[in-house]
Amino acid sequence: MSGSVSPSASRVGVWLIGARGSVATTVVAGCAAVTAGLHPPTGLVTETPMFADSGLPALSSLVFGGHDTVDCPLPKRAEALAAGGVLPPGLPAATRTELAAADREIRPGGPLPGDTRDAEDLIAAFASDIQDFKRRCGLTRAVVVNVASTEPALTEPAPIGAALPPSSLYAAAALRAGCPYVNFTPSTGLNHPALAPLLTSTDLPFAGRDGKTGQTLLRSVLGPMFSQRALAVRAWSGTNLLGGGDGAALADPAAAAAKNAGKERVLTDTLGTPPEGEVHIDDVPALGDWKTAWDHIAFDGFLGTRMILQTIWQGCDSSLAAPLVLDLARLTARAHESGLSGPLGELGFFFKDPVGDGPSALGEQYAALGRFAERLRGADARPLDDRPGRVGGRRGGDRSEEQW
Repeated sequence: MSGSVSPSASRVGVWLIGARGSVATTVVAGCAAVTAGLHPPTGLVTETPMFADSGLPALSSLVFGGHDTVDCPLPKRAEALAAGGVLPPGLPAATRTELAAADREIRPGGPLPGDTRDAEDLIAAFASDIQDFKRRCGLTRAVVVNVASTEPALTEPAPIGAALPPSSLYAAAALRAGCPYVNFTPSTGLNHPALAPLLTSTDLPFAGRDGKTGQTLLRSVLGPMFSQRALAVRAWSGTNLLGGGDGAALADPAAAAAKNAGKERVLTDTLGTPPEGEVHIDDVPALGDWKTAWDHIAFDGFLGTRMILQTIWQGCDSSLAAPLVLDLARLTARAHESGLSGPLGELGFFFKDPVGDGPSALGEQYAALGRFAERLRGADARPLDDRPGRVGGRRGGDRSEEQW
């Protein structure tokens, strides 16, 4: 049974930060392919029976646009992804119309080298682009999703007066434009201290951060297994080999540190204490959009017997991420329509480092997601003021401006 049940024919925008990247291109082409019946909705959690009759926007109602600092058109980017085996052969041609339509809605991002605009000017410009997109396309609402390359981690503690990184500029612009925000990356986004007042006062829902697509997904399953079976984990080490834009970005040790923080949190939360061992990220350009994640787990069994578990995860990063981006856009749009505000902790199932204080074990996160689906199903009939992790309350109506 499909979760694509919409109470109206309203159109919902999905504004992608990093809109000409591999993940964004796969999102647009994949949505078009599933909508046209060219491919089944494999990997889309929102298309499972859990979300039947939850009022989610239909995939066919989604309209795409975004910001990016590169100018490679989406149809050309899709052709390159097909040549690399990321997209099926023939899909770029079959979805060219939808790719070209989304490409026309992409606006220049920033700041680019030599840009003299200050943070306020950039936020205002980005917010204006998003608001123009909503008006031009006749959208009832839009969700902003960050799928750009990972930024270096902030120096801790980040000074409040420090310049905002690009991800935080876009996040502030999203809320100012009256749009829910999803951070699918480990970049700072709304987590900058300068944006704290905005977070406490916003009447918009937001979610993040860092999509859980591979190695950490396995860790969120295996960590609880060891704990529940009373097996003592002595060490847990890992290596990631990847290419493409992410590989190049994560070659920066500061960016890799931002990525690894979520991986480490999962193990600490599910095992109780952080085990010995580190995660290494290696840029292998020849791999392109494909990645290999290897984990080596040393643990003790009964009578101190020493044992080892090794796992290898090989996958296509864009194909793993794209359905989750569509899931999050639909869920966040529905939460906004239902009057929810503040951090959507129930969406922790999708993230390495989720907002709020929810569990890190995948099974518990899935149960919380199921309760969220039920809440959305009855959102128009039941009060929502007991939702865990909420900030604020039901919205009295859409706000078009937020000051940060």
